Amino acid sequence: MEEHPFASTLAQELTLQRAPSGVCLNWLGQAGFALRGGGHLLLIDPYLSDSLAEKYRGKELPHTRMMPSPLEPTAARGIDLVLCTHRHSDHMDPGTLPAIARANPSCAFIVPRAETARAVSLGIPEPRLLAMDAGETLEPEDGVQVDAVAAAHEQLARNERGELLHLGYIVTLGGVRIYHSGDCVPYEGLEEALRASAIDVALLPVNGRSEYLASRGVLGNFHLEEAIQLCRSAGIGLLFCHHWGLFDFNTIDPQTAAEKIARLGGPVRCVMPRVGVTYRVRKHELRADPVHRG
Repeated sequence: MEEHPFASTLAQELTLQRAPSGVCLNWLGQAGFALRGGGHLLLIDPYLSDSLAEKYRGKELPHTRMMPSPLEPTAARGIDLVLCTHRHSDHMDPGTLPAIARANPSCAFIVPRAETARAVSLGIPEPRLLAMDAGETLEPEDGVQVDAVAAAHEQLARNERGELLHLGYIVTLGGVRIYHSGDCVPYEGLEEALRASAIDVALLPVNGRSEYLASRGVLGNFHLEEAIQLCRSAGIGLLFCHHWGLFDFNTIDPQTAAEKIARLGGPVRCVMPRVGVTYRVRKHELRADPVHRG
């Protein structure tokens, strides 16, 4: 199978190749990740445009990027599958998804069943949509399994048909089970569900939540302490912290985060990932080894 390069800004420093064993992981900023394993390339919640800065220009919370997009959406090639956890534009980006769909005619898109109409309105061809709700499992590619899990952002919200508006996904790829929670806070039953699912790696948002932001329509996520505790309780040994460093009104200080990790991490290895760094994760080692620094 051919390698999967991104012809983009990131590709000037880093060529994304398929992982020879385990999974290679790249943080794309915010909640976005690229996962490579078993000859497949998957993206989760890629926000690669400036659509939110354009939408909120001149407003109280202007959504100006603190870091540039590492990839040009129109240049992303070789993508087999894109997973979107919910409809918010930094997860289901109107500036990214149509470009990926055009450039990757065989790419499929997994979205919450409650948001299929939204995905079609963004320009994703309906035949290429794979709709899921919590408790369902798909095998969209040979060697790729996706299990949908409920997400509470900041509560378990459903539409009139009872379908969840926010999902997390457990992706089994290259022999590694990776849980991306989407935007989520702790809720009853999550810890037990994850423990039963034997998760190897968690990708969790750690920007926290506040009444100030909630009053302005910006829903929150795990506090870092809660993310670490969830991993500890669910037996997850490796945590990648995300949803920080993009918008100045909705982030955490990495130095403060590092101090908390040193104090609270314990048996959980916590990574504050860097854009431009490839991390390799293997099933039986459960450590994140940086294999390239941009």
